Amino acid sequence: MTVPSDQDMSDAGNRVDTVAPELARFLTARTGRSWPPDADLFAVGGLSSLFAMELVVHLEQTFGVTVRGTDLRMDNFRTVRRMVALVDRLRTSEPGDHGA
Repeated sequence: MTVPSDQDMSDAGNRVDTVAPELARFLTARTGRSWPPDADLFAVGGLSSLFAMELVVHLEQTFGVTVRGTDLRMDNFRTVRRMVALVDRLRTSEPGDHGA
C-alpha cells in the first residue's frame, strides 16, 4: 500500500519511503555504482568499516536521527533495507523527530 506524497510530513510510514531513494543516491554518488536494497554492501567488498562511519554521519545529518550504542552494529548498515529500518525505528523511538 502506498500513501500519496502530499502526506509526506504527516505520515511516518511515508517518511520512511523517502529514506531508501536518498540512501541509494548517496551510495551511488560515493561508490560509483547502484546497490539493490538487499545487497550486502560489506560482503561484496563494496564498502569498508570506515565508510560505515560515513553512513552513520549521513543518516544522522540527513534524517535527523541519533545512532548510538547497540544501533552502531555493522548489521544495521549492511543493506539499504536495514538502514531504512534503522532510521524508521530511530524516528519512532526518539522524541522530537524533526531535529534538535
